[in-house]
Amino acid sequence: MIAPAAPSSHRARVVIAPALVILALLVAWELVVRAGLVNALLLPAPTDVAASLWDDRGLLAPALATTTWEVLIGLAAALALGAGLAVAMHLAPLLDHALRPLVIGSQAVPLPVIAPLIVLIGGFGLAPKVVIIALICFFPVTINVADGLRSSDADARKLLRSLDASRWQRLRLLEAPSALPSAFTGAKVAAAVAVIGAVFAEWSGSDSGLGHLLLTANGQLASARAFAATVLLFAEAIVLYAAFAALERRVVSWIPRANA
Repeated sequence: MIAPAAPSSHRARVVIAPALVILALLVAWELVVRAGLVNALLLPAPTDVAASLWDDRGLLAPALATTTWEVLIGLAAALALGAGLAVAMHLAPLLDHALRPLVIGSQAVPLPVIAPLIVLIGGFGLAPKVVIIALICFFPVTINVADGLRSSDADARKLLRSLDASRWQRLRLLEAPSALPSAFTGAKVAAAVAVIGAVFAEWSGSDSGLGHLLLTANGQLASARAFAATVLLFAEAIVLYAAFAALERRVVSWIPRANA
């Protein structure tokens, strides 16, 4: 009988596989640039980007801190707003029928169009950036939580009704726990797109942050610095996603997960 793979071995494979793919892409990218097949001013080599990450750390670190702070606050606002709206829609079907088309339609509004308006109204401070990030993040949270609340086991709902459970008790004991997997799915998607929202917000009006640094670096033809800022945005999205995935494994412990 073959023993199942150890969890540590599975985690190692999960890390090693994408690392090898990224390494292969970086090697190919370096070779293409060094061979002169593309203009290094437009596409810097990975080694130049790595050098910029160190040489420009005095610019990149404060910009990363600013963007991270905006993302965390905007994401927290989106989670609170999205979950609260989803619960309200679940408890009031009439509200669900009225608001669901608006929630879905909100994603069709181009963010680059409304972001400058929000900045024009709110100024260049933190508040408009939080609003923009929350707008881009609340949709996956709201829809996933709302659908998760509706997907609770029908037999369990009947049982709780037969036991004369109140509406609050049904929500607390059955529907909310049942919605947790969907809620974490929405949170992970929101965590990834929150970084996009922060960049759009900073492009619309800001004097700091990685999005602002990207604009200034492109204007100065400092392509290596621009790519270094992009690498930090890429890493931040992955870290946020991984953080919610780790929290999900702890909170939603009753769902079996394959180790292979």
